[in-house]
Amino acid sequence: MAEQSVRWGILATGGIAAAFAADLVDLPDAEIVAVASRRREPAEAFAERFGVARAYGDWESLAGDPDIDVVYVATPHSAHRAAAGLCLAAGRNVLCEKPFTLNLREAEELVALAREHDRFLMEAMWMYCNPLVRRLKELVDDGAVGDVRTVQADFGLAGPFPPAHRLRDPALGGGALLDLGVYPVSFAQLLLGEPDGIAARAVLSEEGVDLQTGALLSWDSGALASVHCSIVGGTGVTASVTGTRGRIDVPAGFFHPDRFVLHRDGRDPEEFAADPADGPRTSLRHEAEEVMRALRAGEKESPLVPLEGTLAVMRTLDAVRERIGVRYPGDAATLAG
Repeated sequence: MAEQSVRWGILATGGIAAAFAADLVDLPDAEIVAVASRRREPAEAFAERFGVARAYGDWESLAGDPDIDVVYVATPHSAHRAAAGLCLAAGRNVLCEKPFTLNLREAEELVALAREHDRFLMEAMWMYCNPLVRRLKELVDDGAVGDVRTVQADFGLAGPFPPAHRLRDPALGGGALLDLGVYPVSFAQLLLGEPDGIAARAVLSEEGVDLQTGALLSWDSGALASVHCSIVGGTGVTASVTGTRGRIDVPAGFFHPDRFVLHRDGRDPEEFAADPADGPRTSLRHEAEEVMRALRAGEKESPLVPLEGTLAVMRTLDAVRERIGVRYPGDAATLAG
């Protein structure tokens, strides 16, 4: 028997919204019932492209649409607090793109709103929902590499991005850290939890955003994580996890891998490959399926992407920004220390 269809609203019409909509269209138990933009024209064009019945030229109409079970917020992250907050306050469940917000204060406000209105809320950290990443975490948690000692992860784009680009704009939360660095940080914290110590250095642009940032995260257990992000150099976008009895190497595109290799001391390497039935590695379907599973189960958050984990990552990102001296117009007076 087919599951009851979950009715989606999509807030924003950019590239990530289109990618998500394309994957939703392929899910038999998902239905896109409305889309909204700040202007009607892009909303109508998006609706026509994906066969969506209603197109709104303002966010409020989408938030107030009673036929919507959950809203996918796909605006630039500088608008996540406003967009997701509007939907939560109107009684909608929300899947909000990463990075969750500009800072911890905004993230805490969204979590508080979700709990006040008894709504589901999840960050769209699709990496956490990826079947192969979930398998990697299971192996690490089961002691396949022993006690984790180091995690390494990087995400760099070659650019160059002109000063007018959103990645260079402080008002849009520009820079490498929030857009790209959220992946290496989230990967490290998926395996080790919130760090006990944080050191960081960065190269800043004339506009005051980070062109590249390196951070060393430390845990009282003795584990370390080295994370790097850049918008001035294309890196391998790889990751590795090393423990007392082995290592896992994740090749290019570590946040949506098609394979990884487990090296156990004294054994031949083992390769774990993605199941072709799970679709292309770029698919966003797994996070959509997790949202729909949680909604049907009556859950207010996902065990795969728990809100406390999202807040912990935002605390780390705030602390890194405090150390490298990056401030945004939407920040609170003081970032986390």
